[in-house]
Amino acid sequence: MPTTLPSFSARFYLARICFVASLGGLLFGFDTAVISGTFSMVEAQFSLSKLQVGWFGSSALVGCLLGALLGGSLSDRLGRRPLLIIASLLLLISAAGSCLPPNFAVLISARLLGGLGVGIASVLAPLYISELAPPWMRGRLVAFYQLSVVIGILLSYYSNWWLLNFSQSHSQALMGWDLARRVMITEVWRAMFGAEMIPGLLFLLLLFGIPESPRWLIAHARASEGRSILNRINGPETAAAEWQEIQAALAAEEGRLAELFRPGLRRALLVGIGLSFFGQLTGVNIVIYYGPIVLEQAGVNLGGALSYQVIIGFINLVFTLLALWKIDHWGRRPLLVGGMAFVTLWLSVIALQFTLEVKSALWIGVALGGYMACVALSICAVIWVITGEIFPNRVRGRAMSIATFVNWATNFVSVFLFPWYVASFGAHTGFFTFSAICLLATLFFAKWVPETKGKSLEQIERYWTRQRSVEQE
Repeated sequence: MPTTLPSFSARFYLARICFVASLGGLLFGFDTAVISGTFSMVEAQFSLSKLQVGWFGSSALVGCLLGALLGGSLSDRLGRRPLLIIASLLLLISAAGSCLPPNFAVLISARLLGGLGVGIASVLAPLYISELAPPWMRGRLVAFYQLSVVIGILLSYYSNWWLLNFSQSHSQALMGWDLARRVMITEVWRAMFGAEMIPGLLFLLLLFGIPESPRWLIAHARASEGRSILNRINGPETAAAEWQEIQAALAAEEGRLAELFRPGLRRALLVGIGLSFFGQLTGVNIVIYYGPIVLEQAGVNLGGALSYQVIIGFINLVFTLLALWKIDHWGRRPLLVGGMAFVTLWLSVIALQFTLEVKSALWIGVALGGYMACVALSICAVIWVITGEIFPNRVRGRAMSIATFVNWATNFVSVFLFPWYVASFGAHTGFFTFSAICLLATLFFAKWVPETKGKSLEQIERYWTRQRSVEQE
């Protein structure tokens, strides 16, 4: 922690910037979770097979793959802020297209477009925040992005629940307004998707009031602009020291992607990929996407399932807040490794309930809530913090793209195959599979992930340089 804190105005300026950037996480969470309330209605309306249901659930993730792959490298060339603006536009267009598709093919196209925006935002929002945040509070500020993801998920759950209740309790409303009645009453899944236009428009407008990343400016021969932003965030004394560190790191970097495959930084890449791969195989997105379907299998109707989903979303929020509060005190590793051990345990409990055919919505809900609490406190809070910290400045965007591409690729495979996998082998097999993967993940994290709390990005980079020396001996 610095000897003297920045002024209140400097801290408020930083908080405002990070708040706006983190709205990308809110849209990320809303876009990925809003679909959970629409599955049974869309499946019935378009007479979908189980594989088509899987394609509907995972189609946005194909766009996420492309967005993650392109977002980092484009931002290394064009800047972080312009790409965030493009992402917000894509999400806004997707929300409108998903609300009013004439057929299933157009709905899928709109979801793909939204996925492209989510993929870009998921790379750039945590990266942008990590490049502005001072070391002593970077964990909390980047974790604030994850908090925004969780708030977006909770908002989508509540929005779905409210819209479904409105359509059922006002079944005679909007008579004579054919389009409005179709969207809000008879095909309410359209309104569920359309609700995303509200946060999408807010994100787009607010992005025009934030600066470019100072580290990107310094790396692209706009040093005076970058230093000015550092001064405004940290104060002249701290900014001067950070300026020296950035300059020294830039002088030692080649800025090529091949650098990541050399000794030392190979381990950083392995950690980033491992976090992304295992993070998506915890089953968290299965609960976010298919939670209502899991609860319906326990005998809950759709309205009740959406109510349970709101509660699970609230648990997610509470434990994300706890992680946000403690990540810079407890550190990344204790949350990650300890939390994942409990995630493994809760997944086994859920699997056992399905094995023993426990048809109790309460006990299934308790187990899902316990699981969500642990996964929110551990990898969901830590993944974006560590991934945004561990790569060298001049290749950070491209390296983040690789890690985030793996994230979305793994997410796509799990979400696409889950309905078929459960229909073929049973829900118990699905959750036992996730439990076994989480056990492997816990062991991987304990061995390979370093502690990064309290270190500047340049200090973390020097850690990997020392690792290179060790590997070459």
